[in-house]
Amino acid sequence: MIGDRWGVSEAEVARAYGCDAFEPAPTLQAWRGVSVAVEPAAVWARVKQVRLAPYSYDLVDNLGRRSPRDLRELPEPAVGDPFTRAFGLDQGRVVAVEPGRELTARIMGAHMSYAVVPDGDGCRLLLKVVARTSRPVAPVLSLGDLVMARKQLLTLKELAEGDARAVRDA
Repeated sequence: MIGDRWGVSEAEVARAYGCDAFEPAPTLQAWRGVSVAVEPAAVWARVKQVRLAPYSYDLVDNLGRRSPRDLRELPEPAVGDPFTRAFGLDQGRVVAVEPGRELTARIMGAHMSYAVVPDGDGCRLLLKVVARTSRPVAPVLSLGDLVMARKQLLTLKELAEGDARAVRDA
């Protein structure tokens, strides 16, 4: 499908994600990934902050309010917690968590898992989205998600790497 993969290897596509358990027969599957040059814990701290804001194109999905750039001390996400906050409202729900490793949520009829996977001196931040939708709609949703998810992952990468630089330079 057009737009179903960005920045992921075949092995990352083949691995199991938490969202797979919630949608066993998806018509839409999309994978996104980015390498981050910091330890997994620093990336997980940023993944936890998705509960505060989308970290994508704030003009589009957050009424122009900028997603927080400062690192906030948040408790671990728990099943049932709101997934994110956009348009001034809580959006979606956390459906599974492996602290430090994977966050799975349901939002707008889709399930998604953010996985933080150690990789050499840094890690990979992976995202898989699954949904059951009509086949003609799936490619459009995949392309739309590609644009927004790519921006989100790159923003989280930039912020996590900036956090590490700030600690190193302090």
